Amino acid sequence: MVDYKYNVNRVIDYVFNTKKALNFDVLFADGTDMYRQPEEPEVGSQVKLRFRTQLNNVDNVYIVCNGERHLMTLDESDELFDYYAYTIPEVNGRVDYNYEIQAGNVTCYYNKLGAQMNLNHDYDFQIMPGYKVPDWAKGAVFYQIFVDRFCNGDTSNDVLDNEYCYIGEGTRRITDWDKLPDSMDVRCFYGGDLQGVMDKLDYLKGLGVDVIYLNPIFVSPSNHKYDIQDYDYVDPHFGKIVHDEGECLQGDCKTNKESTRYIDRVTNKENLEASNELFIRLVEEVHKRGMKIILDGVFNHCGSFNKWLDRECIYENQEGYEKGAYVDAQSPYRSFFKFQDPWKWPYNATYNGWWGHDTLPKLNYEESDKLYEYIMRIGEKWVSAPYNADGWRLDVAADIGYSEEYNHKFWRDFRSRVKAANPNAIILAEHYGDPKSWLMGDQWDTVMNYDAFMEPITWFLTGVEKHSDEFRGDLLGNPDAFTGALRHHMSRFNQNSLEVAMNELSNHDHSRFLTRTNRRVGRTHTLGAQAANENINKGVFREAVVFQMTWPGAPTIYYGDEAGLCGWTDPDNRRTYPWGREDVELINFHRDMIKVHKDIHALMRGSVMFLYARYKLVAYGRFTKDEAVVVILNNDYEETRVDLHVRRLGVPDGSRMTRVMLTTEEGYDTDEVEYFVKNNTLSVNVPKISATVLYYKK
Repeated sequence: MVDYKYNVNRVIDYVFNTKKALNFDVLFADGTDMYRQPEEPEVGSQVKLRFRTQLNNVDNVYIVCNGERHLMTLDESDELFDYYAYTIPEVNGRVDYNYEIQAGNVTCYYNKLGAQMNLNHDYDFQIMPGYKVPDWAKGAVFYQIFVDRFCNGDTSNDVLDNEYCYIGEGTRRITDWDKLPDSMDVRCFYGGDLQGVMDKLDYLKGLGVDVIYLNPIFVSPSNHKYDIQDYDYVDPHFGKIVHDEGECLQGDCKTNKESTRYIDRVTNKENLEASNELFIRLVEEVHKRGMKIILDGVFNHCGSFNKWLDRECIYENQEGYEKGAYVDAQSPYRSFFKFQDPWKWPYNATYNGWWGHDTLPKLNYEESDKLYEYIMRIGEKWVSAPYNADGWRLDVAADIGYSEEYNHKFWRDFRSRVKAANPNAIILAEHYGDPKSWLMGDQWDTVMNYDAFMEPITWFLTGVEKHSDEFRGDLLGNPDAFTGALRHHMSRFNQNSLEVAMNELSNHDHSRFLTRTNRRVGRTHTLGAQAANENINKGVFREAVVFQMTWPGAPTIYYGDEAGLCGWTDPDNRRTYPWGREDVELINFHRDMIKVHKDIHALMRGSVMFLYARYKLVAYGRFTKDEAVVVILNNDYEETRVDLHVRRLGVPDGSRMTRVMLTTEEGYDTDEVEYFVKNNTLSVNVPKISATVLYYKK
């Protein structure tokens, strides 16, 4: 990790005795439209790059593009800054670039880490001509729905008691909507469905949601549906059951080919087609309200119930279905899976499972062109008419094949096929670790932003790991760890991929953020579910939401977070939405904070700059040419005064800034309060456990 404080001090030491003191603080460039025009250039187009310095403060600015050094010329000046520019006449391939600044006898360099004396080229800016992400997703507010737990809009499609057997036991229909999830929850169904989502679209629109992200909805035996049974159809338990005959499992029977009720429900084409029709109507209603909807693509593995494998033998004797690879060595799907023993048929259970789980058969793309083509068509199908979904979230995307080389090839092909089918579809991947090699313009648009969002803010505000499995007092309130992690991990993105990165505080794989504010280590099976509700701090949670709504990216609310849901990591994080028991003040706060986010262009698409950091307190700015926002997070239990030099954001001395949001432990305040910049300093008294948002417009 780069030592940022060391670099800053080196610059200060170098300039201290020079004739022309270089103002390090105001040096700036990034990939927004103020500094790169156009932001997303086409192949063969010219690109104008700009760099900002203090007015009359430097001698020369150079740009170094792919190792070639070019003198930049003064392009524009205002009352505070000079802007230097250089135009690349034609961009036909990737360009890596950084800046060199000369003032007196001092030379420093600038890339994504800011100003440095010794340049690390791994943090250089990049241009990838032809790399475009959907404009509608930039800064958009996403809302993630775990469908079974959101809203039961149609009880006739509910999974029944002992409808079938999953992982050794019969299914359970939960009739008490408010019941907390069991420790072994995967076969428990609360009845949430697509009709329930449709019934709540006006609520989501009123909240300020732009995009709905659905956890998997395709035919699957689990409540989470990450073990797909049939990629071609929406699960009738989420959709429509119009033909409903047969019997559930009787007595102690655990053999699913005896569950004629389940077989009829999920293999009968009447039910499958009716469920797809319901999804078409859902998308139409979403689009009618000016929102988008994206689906969860689970293409690394399928499920043991899958019709291609048919471990449960439920398709074996059904009309219109071919034999599964588990059932018959001559199955047309045999190449879809890697079998360790070629002599075990019929009923060959030696297929590879993802991480060894036999309920999650690993798909075998490298040895099956037919499987590859099938999934490519699935990728195209759901973003095309008549379904018209607006993109894919890709589950464990970096693990799709058996080698990294193949994985990159697969996603290059997937991007080409999906974008050809729907140029405005987003391709958003679940990924842990460095995403840079996947975000080069030919694979993913962006990722679920763990490293450059969820992890840093969780450690800084709560000191708790995102599963609530570890407490780190050394990271709680640690400003260097917080700002350093953000700078480093954000540098792995291009500007456009950063602006659409999914910034979540909670999701279906991790504990609820509100529970993390209790700073306890625990899970349901260790402390009990009720402990997740104890000693929580809504003031800290509000700080996190302010950060979420003011930081670069696409803020993504996990259903129920806005209503005060708590929960340990899964399955406890999959509690039902508390209809009728909502924390109304928290919902109103989310609605008001979303409005702040969407009303200020600088928060949607502006540049970002740290202004100040100390133990348990950080201040940063978002800015465009005409707007500036200051955000102060005080996670300490003492009120304090903060003096900030906001000239760096383009706010002149004597300007007025308006407070548009203040959160505290007790609640929040949207009353506008004016502050004035005096002697180039903005002085603000901030309460304990608070977030303050101030706005300036020219």
